[in-house]
This record gives sequence, structure tokens and C-alpha cells, in this order.
Amino acid sequence: MGVITAVLATFSIMLSDFFDTMGTIIGVGGQAGFLDREGRLPGARRVLLVDSLGALFGGLANSSSNTTYIESAAGVAEGARTGLAAIVVGVLFLLAMFFAPLASVIPAQATAPALIIVGFYMMSIAREIPWDDGAEAIPAFVTMLVMPFTWSITNGIGAGFVTWTAIKVLNGQGSRVHWMVYTAAAAFAVYFALPSIERALR
Repeated sequence: MGVITAVLATFSIMLSDFFDTMGTIIGVGGQAGFLDREGRLPGARRVLLVDSLGALFGGLANSSSNTTYIESAAGVAEGARTGLAAIVVGVLFLLAMFFAPLASVIPAQATAPALIIVGFYMMSIAREIPWDDGAEAIPAFVTMLVMPFTWSITNGIGAGFVTWTAIKVLNGQGSRVHWMVYTAAAAFAVYFALPSIERALR
């Protein structure tokens, strides 16, 4: 039982980190204008490689995960497009370490406006969704709805995958769905069922 639980936990973390990263780089990349005509990010494989190595070494160093963050959209909104912005932010973070005690006295309400602005810029991409096509718009809406209510990008993407696949199958268009999408939808179905599976194994 212990091995099965460990495997399920590893699968859950892998799935969560992968789709959190994918959602972030697609969202930020779209805002920066880096996506191609098909909505794909050129060089995404390198981004995922760097992100996975960062997460690996972050764990080995007993620190928080060194991964992509949706807050990068704030920098993109101000014109950041190259790695120079990341270097500047890294240097500022090093300097901020000495002022960490002061951060504890700043209430969360003071930083909330910045998150609202980030959300505003991210929502601008929603205009590209074909809202007149329910088969495409409903999964997109479900994705946007689930993310804030569950505090998880992964849950939102997973709900979108499952919903989109189910709609295609029910519409008789299942043969047009790529096998990798079926695999992802099935993986997310297992991901959502993990809490119940783990409780059953205890």
C-alpha cells in the first residue's frame, strides 16, 4: 500500500507541476506575443527542461520550487521580453532578502491591487476564444472558472481537458481527438480521483 501511495503522490505532483508550467508559459507567452498562429510557444521544450531542472535543484537545496510563476505577467505588461528582465528581478530579490522582516508588516491587502492588474492583463487573451462555438467556449469557461475557485492552475486545465474531450465524444467527433488528448484527459480523471483512491487505500 505504501508503494502505491508513493507512486500516486509522485504522479500527482508531476501532473500538477507540468500543467502549472504549461498554463503559465502559454498565458504569459500569449500576452508577450510569442505564440505562433496555432497558439503554440516556440522553444517550449527548452522552457520545460529549465523549469524541471530548477524544480529538481530547488528540492535538493531544501528550498521552494524554482518554477515559472504567473506573476511574470506583471513584468510582461511593463514591457519585459528578454532574459535581462529575469536577471534584474533576481538581483532585486537578493537585495530584498535583507528587507524580508519589513515584508511581514505589509498586509495582504496592500499587494492585492497588483494581482488585480495581473488578472486584468491575463483576461485580455480571452477575446481570442471563439465564444460563438460552445464546443470550444464551454471548456475554456470551465477552465477559467475552476482555477480561482480551487486555487489551482492544474485543476482548471484538467477540468478543461476533461470537459473538452467529453463534449467532442458526445458530439460524435471523438475520432478527431488526438490520442494524446485522450491520454491527458484520462490522466486528469485519475488525478481528480486520487483523493478518493488514497482514502480507500488507508
